[in-house]
Formats: sequence, C-alpha cells, structure tokens
Amino acid sequence: MEPTESDLMDPVPEIHADDDLELAQFLRWGRDLHHQGRYEDAAKAYELILGLDRDNEEARIGRNRAVRRAVPRWHWEMLHDEERAELYDRAIRQAVAANPDALVLDIGAGSGLLAMMAARAGARHVVACEGQEPVAETTSRVVRVAGYDDAVSVVPKMSTRMTVPEDLPRRADLLVTEIVDCGLLGEGILGTIAHAREHLLTPDATIMPSRGRIIAQLVESEQLFRKNHVGKLYGFDLAPFNRLSTLEYFDSRLHRHEHRTLSDPLTVFDFDFRTADATPRGTELRVRPTAAGRLHAIAFWFEMELLPGITLDNAPGHDSHWKQAIQCLPVPVLVQPGEPVVLDAVHDGECVRFTVRTGSEPGPERDVPARDGTERDVTEAAR
Repeated sequence: MEPTESDLMDPVPEIHADDDLELAQFLRWGRDLHHQGRYEDAAKAYELILGLDRDNEEARIGRNRAVRRAVPRWHWEMLHDEERAELYDRAIRQAVAANPDALVLDIGAGSGLLAMMAARAGARHVVACEGQEPVAETTSRVVRVAGYDDAVSVVPKMSTRMTVPEDLPRRADLLVTEIVDCGLLGEGILGTIAHAREHLLTPDATIMPSRGRIIAQLVESEQLFRKNHVGKLYGFDLAPFNRLSTLEYFDSRLHRHEHRTLSDPLTVFDFDFRTADATPRGTELRVRPTAAGRLHAIAFWFEMELLPGITLDNAPGHDSHWKQAIQCLPVPVLVQPGEPVVLDAVHDGECVRFTVRTGSEPGPERDVPARDGTERDVTEAAR
C-alpha cells in the first residue's frame, strides 16, 4: 500500500523486514518529504529503507541530501579551526579547574567537542543540548565512541525548551556555548544566554564567552560591491535584479578581495553576556575617514572574551572559519578625510545592520533605544 497524502503529514512510522511494503514506495515517500521541506523526516524515511537494504544507493544519496539541508557544511571547517579549539580548551580547563564539581551546560553542542573538552578537563557531569535531532543523535555516538558517555549527557532540544529538573538535574554552574556567526549575533546568542540565565543557570554561574564586541571598518572594494550588485552587462540592464540582493550582511574573507580601508576599526557594540539581553539597540558613530575613496561596504567582525585574558576573534587577515561580515551599501558614497561620516548601527537581537550618511544629512527615526543615548565621535582605532 502506497503512503497517502495524509500519511505524509504524520510522523515517519517504523517499518520492519516482515512488512509487505515495497522499498520503491518508501523511496517515493522520502522524496515527497524532502520536497515538502521536511528534511529531518525525509532523512528518517531513508534511514528506515537503509535498515532493510543498507546498500540501497538511492536511499544513501537521499538521506545525505536531506541531512545536508539540515546540517550546514561549515561544521567541518569549524572543527578544523585549531585556534578556536585551542582557546576554548584552555578556557574550559581553567573554568573546570576552578570548580571541578560544576554542572556544565553546553548549548548548541554540535559534534560534542566542547562538552567532551569539559569532561576531559575533569567535569563530572556535562549536559550537552543540541536542537537539531539528526545532529544530536550523531553527537551521542561521538561521545560514546570517545568514551565520555559516563560524564556527558546529550539532550536533543533547543535550550529554550529545557527545564530543571526534567532536562538538567539542577541549575548549571558553567555555561559553554559558541552559537555565533561571523557577525556575532546571527545564531541568537543574546536571547539564548538571557534565557539560560533566567531558567537554567545558578546566579553566580560562569558564562563562556563572558563578553563580545562588534568592530567595524569603512571599506572601498569594487570586488565586494559586485558580489551584491549588478548593473548593465552583456548589452542588458540587469539592475532590477538588485531587489533580490542582500540587505544585511554576508560572510566573506576580506583579504581575498582587492580593497582599501577608509577608516580605523571602531567598536560598535560591546556586550556583557552576564547581563545583556536581546532588546534591540542602536548607536550613532561619527567616523573620520583616514583616506579619500568610494565607500562600498562596512566590514565588521567580533572579539569574544571567553574568560578574562582568553580572547577569540575573526578579524581580517585572521585564519578563522567565521570569515568577516560584509554589508554592502546600496550606492557607493564618496568620503574625504576631514569630512566625518555618520554610521548608524542597530541590532534587533539577532542581526547588526548599518546605514551611512554624511554629517549634514538628518539621522533616521528609530523605535529602538540608543545604546548609551549619545552620539560618539570616533577618532581612535578599536583596542
């Protein structure tokens, strides 16, 4: 009997070798689930097929396609980021040594690497939560193969759905997380840590990372601009296609594109993760260009203080898997030394975006509070 349309909306059932169902029908089911965007269910359907016929090539490829949709490729590059791993390992060892009895919570566990680092450092109980079910299942396998399943428990949930004592035996003493993108906020670190402080952590818990800064720089780069804009090409005006271009930021390695910096780096936002929340904020910066040129983009990156004295960043030229965040302007702006540029920066708790205007242009109306309520005249590089 072929699965019906209503079946496709239900959880994937278990099938057994004695079920009188043709594999071709389940392969078709897996494809339908995939086309509906139900990638995790599609992966399960293909896994059921592989349970009956482990050499079924279509099921193997189908499962991998579904997993690829749910699990981004950057996981592998991140795992090979040696500086990131070494700095987190150092910070985790220091934090666990200060409190060997600490209950450790790892949010966004991924491969389980940070959780296992905590166990290796001597933590007796680590709870690793991972919201993507296929990843969480694999995390459990990794932890078991590594021999740390006696100390590390994997919870297949988003941390914002976890409760004490259902998922944590008690409030955690140490939070370890790395839910950041190239622009720092894109994976929801502000709201996630704020929720954890309220519901999952002790009042004096150690939070890693403890702080984060966003640093920006004015950049001239026709190459970067062309990655997000088009005009007349091949005898056609393709400019209307720009309505589909990225309004916020995309990631790129600045040093791989011909460019000139038009200002010193400057700190835009500074977050203390022990107190910060996801409330939208804005700030106005008066930037003095260091060179004349055409301002095509704002390049920005982060610095994260894991613990005092241990800092991780993705600054330009740094061999970090995160790359840099690039926001192209809609139209290039001519800048000159001695003629300040006003940089309006806002974040909505998950994304930072910029607008640029000359000093004579009026500022935008905002529904978000300024970070400190004042305009800042930036004349020094971020330190």
